[in-house]
Parts: sequence; C-alpha cells; structure tokens
Amino acid sequence: MNTLVIGGGGFVGQYLIAELTAGGHRVHATRLPGEQIREDCTLHELDILQPEAVSALLEQLKPDWVFHLAAQSSVALSWKRPQLTADVNIKGTLNVLEAVRQLEHQPRVLLIGSGEEYGPVSCCPVGEDAPLHPGNVYAATKACQGMLGEIYAKAYRMEILCVRAFNHVGPGQAPVFVVSDFCRQTAAIELGQQDPVIRIGNLSAKRDFTDVRDVVRAYVLLAEKGVAGRVYNVGSGRAVEIRGILDQILAQSEAAISAETDPAKLRPVDVPVVEADIRRLQADTGWQPRIPLEQTIQDTLAYWRRELAK
Repeated sequence: MNTLVIGGGGFVGQYLIAELTAGGHRVHATRLPGEQIREDCTLHELDILQPEAVSALLEQLKPDWVFHLAAQSSVALSWKRPQLTADVNIKGTLNVLEAVRQLEHQPRVLLIGSGEEYGPVSCCPVGEDAPLHPGNVYAATKACQGMLGEIYAKAYRMEILCVRAFNHVGPGQAPVFVVSDFCRQTAAIELGQQDPVIRIGNLSAKRDFTDVRDVVRAYVLLAEKGVAGRVYNVGSGRAVEIRGILDQILAQSEAAISAETDPAKLRPVDVPVVEADIRRLQADTGWQPRIPLEQTIQDTLAYWRRELAK
C-alpha cells in the first residue's frame, strides 16, 4: 500500500508513520523545513499553503491512502494567531482536496478534525450527528475543514472520511498541551530546573484523553474499514477531570510540589465537559483503546525526565 502522511513531522505523524510501517506500508511523509522525522519513511518537504507544490507531490506519488494531519492544532495559539490557524487549517485543506480531486486514481483520504468542534454540549457522550458549536478559533477552522470534506465527498464522489479526534496524549507531545505540560513541569522540578510549583490553568474541565498510540491504530483501521463520506469520533469514550490528571502525575513523583494558577493558561472560553461517543468507530472497525491513562502518564513523565536530563 502506497501511503502519504501530510504533516508527518508533528506529534501524531511520527506515531502514525511507525504504525503504518509496522503494517507493511510504503510510507511517504511531508514535513516543513527544519522538522525532524525519526521514523523509516521517504521524506518530502511541503508547505500545504503552496497549491502547486501539493498538486505536484500527489501527482508524483499517486498514493492509495492520504492522512491529512498538517494543522495548527493548539487552541491557545489559535486565540493568539487566528489568521495563521485559518490559513493552515482551511486553505491548506482546500489545497489538499483540490490536488486529490485532480488525480486519475482516487486515494482514500482521512481528514483529521477535533472533538473541540462540538463546543458546549447539553449531554455526553456526544455523537457525530450532534450539532457543531465551536467555541474557539481552532475548533471553528476544524469544523470548516470537515464541512469541506463532506462537500467534496458528495459532490465529486471522493473517498473522504472525516475524523473528530478528541484529546490525544503521549510521549513527545509539545508542552502547550496539558498532560505534557504538567509532566514537563514535574520533571523540571525533580531535576531542580524549576521552583517546586506547577503552573496550572482550569483544573475543573473534563476531557476525553486517549493515548496517541491507540489513536493512530484507529486512523489506520478507518482508512482500511471506514465508510467514505462518514464522520467518526476517535476518543476513549470517557471524560476525566484535569484535576485528576494532575493528581496522577504528582502521585508518580517523590518531589513536594504545589500548584498555582497562571492566568496565561486560562482560555477566554472553555468548555466544561467533552466526551466522545465512539460506537460508530467501534461498529465499523472493531477498534478498542488498549493503553490506560495511567500508563500514558507514566510514559510521558519518563520522556520528559530523559529529555530534560540531557
């Protein structure tokens, strides 16, 4: 299987490349200049905001599967740089869809959206048919991406599947995301690189966390077994309070650590509870999460201890 991962230099991309390679795929991956990809694949530098370059690469590779991961994926950064977020997540996706549409051989395409698209919900878990009420700039751009994918799938009979991925976590994730942030701060405190105070945001929010290694398994199963034109939630199906995450991290450390609210970590708008209904994903692919959150936290903390000790 000839497979292209667009945005392979990111956190999820490297895990997806490893999963595909282990499954015997010939993997091509795009990256931005300066990005490092440690996994075994054929690398291509690509800026998805350059439509001619996107079209040229797809015409050259003629992939059977395309995973579109390239995105500005930080909610916090989307408030600070809304134009960049819209450019990458909307214009970039349009460039990919147009390039795919021009191919004689149509690949299966996974567009990776976000559980943030649902916004405040009246009941949980939230299913794919629930109305979208994005509450931040990032979520709005991802909702638009998904709508474009559904339009292209119907109008041009393209093999497009849209994913709404809920919070995925694991070793190597950037510390702008909460679990990685708390683990990095804890490791820094243990090594004497930070005062024994973890700076926190809103601890009462509840989120649906899934290990990134389970997430990429779901993506591959969807490419193989998912129904074109459908939207799929990918998550654990269980919301966990951020306060509980912090407690688990501190329980795995022998350092005496206190917590202090940092106004910079508070969002202008925050959704109280986000939890995925994953029955459609399970029915169509048989996927189940395998890695418990406790193991994810342990692995992420170990990653930051190694990195900061260098």
